[in-house]
Amino acid sequence: MVETELKALLERIQIRKCEEQIVEVKAAHYGCPEKLYDTLSAFSNQDSGGTLVFGLDEGQNFKKVGVYDAQDLQKKVMEYGEQMTPVVRPVFTVYVEADKVFVSAEIPPVDLTERPCFKTAKGRLQGSYIRVGDADKPMTEYEVYSYEAFRKKYRDDIRDVAEASLASLDQVKIEDYLLRRKKNRPHLETVPPEQLYELTGILHNGSVTMAAVMLFSPYPQAYFPQLGIIATCVPSTEMGVLDKTGRRFTDSKRIEGTLPEMLDGSLAFVRNNMRTATVIDQKTGQRRDIPQYPMDAVREAILNALVHRDYSIHTEGMPIQLVMYTDRLEISNPGGLYGRLTIDQLGHAQPDTRNPVLVTAMEVLEQTENRYSGIPRIRHAMQELSLPEPIFSDRRGTFTVTLYNQAAAMETHETESPAVQNGSIPDPKNLLEFCRQPRTRKEIIEYLAISSAQYALRRYLDPLVESGMICMTVPEKPKSPRQKYVTASKK
Repeated sequence: MVETELKALLERIQIRKCEEQIVEVKAAHYGCPEKLYDTLSAFSNQDSGGTLVFGLDEGQNFKKVGVYDAQDLQKKVMEYGEQMTPVVRPVFTVYVEADKVFVSAEIPPVDLTERPCFKTAKGRLQGSYIRVGDADKPMTEYEVYSYEAFRKKYRDDIRDVAEASLASLDQVKIEDYLLRRKKNRPHLETVPPEQLYELTGILHNGSVTMAAVMLFSPYPQAYFPQLGIIATCVPSTEMGVLDKTGRRFTDSKRIEGTLPEMLDGSLAFVRNNMRTATVIDQKTGQRRDIPQYPMDAVREAILNALVHRDYSIHTEGMPIQLVMYTDRLEISNPGGLYGRLTIDQLGHAQPDTRNPVLVTAMEVLEQTENRYSGIPRIRHAMQELSLPEPIFSDRRGTFTVTLYNQAAAMETHETESPAVQNGSIPDPKNLLEFCRQPRTRKEIIEYLAISSAQYALRRYLDPLVESGMICMTVPEKPKSPRQKYVTASKK
């Protein structure tokens, strides 16, 4: 950052009256702030890094107060950075305006293989932070584990299931699976059975694996009661609203079984609960049924949730959630995006694979192609029915796919735009431009001019907030009456 960029950043902060996902403000007028570890950790642990700006007083409406001593401040910030693991090396910029001095410290992101960055004295579990809006939040134990799992290449899909035995698995299914694995692989024909079980992930060091249980057990939920799918159909656009008869759900089901069985059960649930419109071609007189959702897209979303979810001990009590609202279908699985993959790379880059044995097995069983075509197929299937772009969100250990139906598309009376330039989050209403100045929820609702305020905010504002492209001015209190929303600045 050069001086002119720091000057422009100071002006933007004063105009917007808020901090951001990548900007933290500290007064430092009377001395170096006593607590910088949290922000150093949080900025280091996000892909974009972040910038500390010293010399503005948030308590005085971001008034320019200047720093006490630019040289000493830089020295002390460096000392804070040296007390982090790995060590944080800020890049400083000093800007002078009239009789006041301002300092910025750019915090580079730590490589994924070295995360989380934490305060050494507090340890990895207590000293790691993550940036949420403009606040630094302690990482959960699972978030810390997720980085470790990638760094050390943990293989949770082949972790031992001590309670299961080879005899407790469906031998017919195993035999069929092994025949498929041997096809076009003549060298496997001579491999002894025990060794073949190890090579294919059915056994690991002589013990039955998680993958084997989830694929070949007559009832996997006997070992893992929550590793299923909770499917619900809601009579509104939000959870908790009752229908005319007083019901919260028009349908609710716990879907269990092996991965292929849960896939089939989930698809049946969606088919049973979605509406289908009938259109008569005026020229040919032929009838054509148009489903509420393209089943190709639904299948890919559910399949991805099943094979890419986290199967570690940290999430074995968390089922996949499938919720059908009146305007959309949401599928959420425990375990956010794995490895280096980001939201904007979905469908465009080859991802790291969290569960390679499960993914390979589902390919052998002809349940998936394993060619990274699932996300593109979801997008194309939605487009073929003139439905809004699917929305993908990765939020603190949970990955969610949202498919909006024709009712949502008709309410907007418009065609969705593809995607904003810096990600996969659509901005058809141009909210990013509208929120260059901080806006209240009321102002945004009036700007969107959609009859359903809840739908308007959820459909257009929430995805941009979750992606960090629009920030809340009071992130610690999302429902605050003083809440405003402002477009995040670009570095």
